Amino acid sequence: MTYGRRLSMSSELTRVPNMHPFVGNDAHFSSGSDTPSAFLERCLDACAAWEPKIGAFVHTDIDGARAAAAASTARWRAGGPLSAIDGMPVGIKDIIETADMPTEMGSPLFEGWRSGWDAAAVTALRDAGAVIVGKTVTTEFAATEPRGTRNPWNIARTPGGSSSGSAAAVGAGLISAGLGTQVIGSIVRPASYCGCIGYKPSVGAINRGGSHDYYSQSCTGVLAASLEDAWQVAIEIADRVGGDPGYPGLTGPPRAPGALKPRRLVMLETAGWPAASAEAQQILQDALARLESAGVEIVTRQNDGQVAAVEEAIVKAFALSRQINGWEWRWPLRAFRERDASKLSRVMLERLAQAEAMQPEDYRGALVERNRIRILYAELASGCDGCVTLAAPGAAPLGLESTGDPAFAVPCSLLGVPAISLPLLQEQNMPLGLQLAGFAGDDVKNFAVAAWLVDSLGLAAA
Repeated sequence: MTYGRRLSMSSELTRVPNMHPFVGNDAHFSSGSDTPSAFLERCLDACAAWEPKIGAFVHTDIDGARAAAAASTARWRAGGPLSAIDGMPVGIKDIIETADMPTEMGSPLFEGWRSGWDAAAVTALRDAGAVIVGKTVTTEFAATEPRGTRNPWNIARTPGGSSSGSAAAVGAGLISAGLGTQVIGSIVRPASYCGCIGYKPSVGAINRGGSHDYYSQSCTGVLAASLEDAWQVAIEIADRVGGDPGYPGLTGPPRAPGALKPRRLVMLETAGWPAASAEAQQILQDALARLESAGVEIVTRQNDGQVAAVEEAIVKAFALSRQINGWEWRWPLRAFRERDASKLSRVMLERLAQAEAMQPEDYRGALVERNRIRILYAELASGCDGCVTLAAPGAAPLGLESTGDPAFAVPCSLLGVPAISLPLLQEQNMPLGLQLAGFAGDDVKNFAVAAWLVDSLGLAAA
C-alpha cells in the first residue's frame, strides 16, 4: 500500500462492523476452539472489505502478520504464550519506527524512509507476541495536515487526527489495537470520532524511544476495541521497556483494573464548551444526571470555587501548548525546511515561522505557567475521583480537510494526566466520546473508574 492514496468522496453512511476485542480469548486459544491465526483472518476479512473505503493503513505486511499469528498459535497450543496479547493484531502509527516497514511520518519528505530498527514500544509488542499488521496513517509529523483517512461510520467525515489511521482501523474492526501519540488531542479526539477506546497515559508512562514526536507533553498511547485491550497493550509495553527516561513508567496489575464506583466527579466544561453543539451538551448533561441518580456527586465550576479556578486556568490550554510545542519543534522543522521546503505543508511552514519568532524567555515563561496549572489541577485529587467532559465538541465533522476541534482534548495534554475517551455517547447517529481525566501517575484508578462508567452507561458505539 502506498502513501498518499486518494479516495473518492462520498456521503454514504456506512455500518461499522463489530470491532474485535482480543483480551478474553485466552480460554478459547488454550482450548483450541479459536486460534490467533483464525482471529487474524477475521480481521483481514474486515480489512479487505473496509480498507479500500477508509484508507487506514499506509503500509501493511500481511505475510509477516500471518507468520507471526502462526507462531503465536503454536505457542498457545503448547501452553506457552508470551503474554496476554500474544497473537493480538495491532497497527503502529506511522510516526513510530519499525524495522521491517518504512516510517514516513505523514510527509513526502520521508517517503520510503527506514531507520532499520524498531521503536521501544514496537520492540515490546513483538516481545509480547503481538501481530503487527501494518503502519497506520498519521497526519503530517503527527500535527495538523490530514492524509486522507476516512471515518468508518461515515466516509464523508474526518476520523480525527493525528492518530487517524489507528482510530479508523480499530473502529472498523481491522485490528484490536493501534498505537497512537498525543500532544494536543491526537488520541482522545479520533477515538471519539471513530467510536473506540482512546487511552492517553500520564506523561512519561510509555517509552517513546523511536517515536518522532519531540514534545515534552507528548505521550504514546493506545486506541483499542475495549478497555481491557487498551490496558493490556499499555502494561505489556511498560513492563518490557518502561517509560520515558526520567519517569517510572506505567505500573499496575497484569490485567485491567476492576470497576471502581467514584464517590465524586468533577464536570469540566473546558474551552470547548461554547463550541460544543447543543445536542452534545444535552447528551453530556443527561449522562451526568444518570450518574447522579446512581449516587455519584457531580461538582462543577458553578458550585465549587476550586473547580472554577481550574476552569479559568485551562481555558488557555491550546494557546499555551502551541507555544511550548512551537519552541520544541524549532530544530527538527528547520532541518526539514532546509532539506526540502517544497515538501512541507503551508501550515507547517507557518508554524515554523511562528516558532522562530519566539525567544528563550517565552518558552521558559510558558513552562512556568504550565507547571502552575498542573499544580492547581492536582489539588482536585484530594476531593474527587476524576474529571469528566466531552472528548470532542460533537460528532466528527464532514469533510477531510480538517481533523476537528481539539478544545476538549488539549487540557489533559497540557496537564500531563491520563485521559480515556469512552464510546458511551452518540450525536447525529455518530459516536461521541465521554472523556475521563485522572491525575498524574494514577492511571490505574482512571481505568477502574472508566470501567465503572462503561458498566453504568453502556457502550453506545459498540
